[in-house]
Amino acid sequence: MINKSPANADIPKLRVLWQEAFGDTDEFLDLFFGNGFSPERCGFIEEESNIAAALYWFDCEWEGKKLAYIYAVATAKAHRGKGLCHKLMEDTHLHLKNAGYAGAVLVPGSSSLFKLYESMGYKTSCFVCEFTCPAAEEGVNLKKISKEEFGALRRRFLPRNSVIQENENLDFLSSYASFYAGEDFVLAAYEDGGTLICTEILGNTEQASGIVKALGCDKGIFRTVGSSKPFAMYLPLQEETETAPSYLGFAFD
Repeated sequence: MINKSPANADIPKLRVLWQEAFGDTDEFLDLFFGNGFSPERCGFIEEESNIAAALYWFDCEWEGKKLAYIYAVATAKAHRGKGLCHKLMEDTHLHLKNAGYAGAVLVPGSSSLFKLYESMGYKTSCFVCEFTCPAAEEGVNLKKISKEEFGALRRRFLPRNSVIQENENLDFLSSYASFYAGEDFVLAAYEDGGTLICTEILGNTEQASGIVKALGCDKGIFRTVGSSKPFAMYLPLQEETETAPSYLGFAFD
């Protein structure tokens, strides 16, 4: 059975599994467990006093319905091949369904994982466009904004049938990214070694090179609305319908 609401003493064990599975730094894990983690949004399986498998989720909204964005699904190397990931996902889906969630979305960490999640009933529904560009000779006018301003502006720029990510989603995103707005765009981004990593830009993407220049970077990597790259998968948890969200937006990858 899925174990929920881990005590504070279990967080070090969750961190051990996370680092083994994803290789993230202690600094990143400090950000997640300080700003994105809630024991009510975590499921895990414990074997031999260790965390054998774990996952987390963020609450989202789609067309007035509650969704779970499932994140950081991992199984410890010593416990792989036992079906624990499938068991944990099945138990989590049941828990979410009983809690009134309409569905679940997730972003596979690699192209090979799409087939794994298809075996659990997920279907690819959300697509994006990703592109890279150098800094322009001149920067555009933009301003840094708060996470609350970003959330409000994001709603204005989002296409129809999009997932709304606010509250704890923005709390976590704001722990490592900053929010900016211009006359006809809004974005969340952070700098990494002279490269601007834009987790999402909405609006006029032709301003991208000028944004890179304005924020003092050499080049930028941007993600936005589009249809060229399969991105997120969806699983209905209540009565299945023919509709599914078509845009998730930013992801914690």
